[in-house]
Amino acid sequence: MPDIVTPWRSVAAAFALNGMLLGSWASRVPAVASGFGLDEGALGLLLLVMGVGALVSFPIAGKLADRFGAVRVTRWITVVYLVSIALVGLAPVVPALGVALFLFGMCHGSMDVAMNSWAAEVEQHMGRSVMSSFHAMWSLGAGLGAAGGFVATSFAAPVGLHFLLAALLAALLLGPFLRLDWTSRIATGGTGEPVFTFPRGALIFVGLIALGAGLGEGAAVDWSAVFLADVLGAAESHATLGYAVFSVTMVAMRLCVDRLITRHGPRRVALASGLLAASGYLICALSDSLTVALAGFVLMGLGYAAVIPLAFSRAAADPEIPAGQAIASVATLGYGAMLMGPPAIGFIADASSLRISFALVGLFALLIAVLSPVLGRARPAPQTA
Repeated sequence: MPDIVTPWRSVAAAFALNGMLLGSWASRVPAVASGFGLDEGALGLLLLVMGVGALVSFPIAGKLADRFGAVRVTRWITVVYLVSIALVGLAPVVPALGVALFLFGMCHGSMDVAMNSWAAEVEQHMGRSVMSSFHAMWSLGAGLGAAGGFVATSFAAPVGLHFLLAALLAALLLGPFLRLDWTSRIATGGTGEPVFTFPRGALIFVGLIALGAGLGEGAAVDWSAVFLADVLGAAESHATLGYAVFSVTMVAMRLCVDRLITRHGPRRVALASGLLAASGYLICALSDSLTVALAGFVLMGLGYAAVIPLAFSRAAADPEIPAGQAIASVATLGYGAMLMGPPAIGFIADASSLRISFALVGLFALLIAVLSPVLGRARPAPQTA
C-alpha cells in the first residue's frame, strides 16, 4: 500500500515542520521580549503585526492552492518559512523584528491553509478519518520546537543562533519528505471568484468553532511561558514547560481522536473538547502553583486536540465552496484568532492582568461546546485532477 503510506508521510512531515518552527518561536518569546526591553503592551503590538501577516495570507493561499495545487504551494511556502524564522532571530532592532514577524506570520498562515488542503486530499484518498493524525504531527513538531527552546535557554544560547539551527534542522530532517510524489487536484472554475472569501452558510458556525480553538491555542503559544514566568514566578527554563506539556498532550490525544470521532461522532467529541479546554484555562487563571498550572495546560491540550482538525475536515467537505477556499475561510477565523488573539490578550493583560485574560480565553472555549452540533458530515465540492 505504498500509494497510501507515501502521501501520509509527506503531509505529516509538512505539519511537523510547520509546528517545529512555531514551537521554536513560542519557547523564546520571553527572551525576545527581554532582549528588546518590551513590556506586555509592546509585545502584544508585535504579535499583532505577526497576526496581520497571517490574516493577509489565508485567502491568498487558499486561492493559490485551488489554482496551482495544494502540494506545490505548500512546498513553495516552506522554503520562505524556513528563512523567515532565521530573520526573526537575527533582527537587530524592533522595526526589523516587526518586518520579520510579519513575514513569519504570512508564511505560517499560508502554509497552514495549503498543507491542510493537501491533508484533506490525502484523507479523502485514504477513505477514512486521518486529519487528526496530521495535526498530531504538527503538535509533535511544536513540542520538539519547544523542547529545543528549553535546551537553548538552559545553555543560554542566543535567540539568533537557536532559530538558525532550528531552521537548518527542520530542513534537513523533514524537507526531503515533502518531495515525495503527489499530484493535487485543481478546483473547477473559480477564476472569477474573489480572493478574499469569508465563511457563509453553515461554515460561519464552523468558523466560530475554529475561532474558539484558535484563540486558546494562540494564547498557549505566545503567553504560556510569559504567564508561568511573570505571574507564577517560574524560572525561564521551567516557564518553557507550559507549552511543551500542552503540545505533548495534544500529540497523544490527536493520535486517539480519529478513533473517538468514528465511535462517538464529531458533535460529541467537540462538546467534550470545549468543556475540557475551558476547564484548563480557568484552572490556570486561578492557580498559584506551577504544578497545578501545568495540569491546566494538560486539560487544554486534551480539549483543543480535536477541534481544528474537525473544523477543517468539515470545511474541506463543504458542498458549495472548493476545499482550499473553504479551509481558508474557516482559517480566517480560526488561525486569525490564534494569531490575532494573543495581541488582544496582551492589551487586556496590560490593562488588568494575565489571569483575567486567561479566564476570558476559557469562556471562549465554551463556544466550541455550544456550537458543536454544526460539525456534521458534508459531501466535498466538485474537483478534478
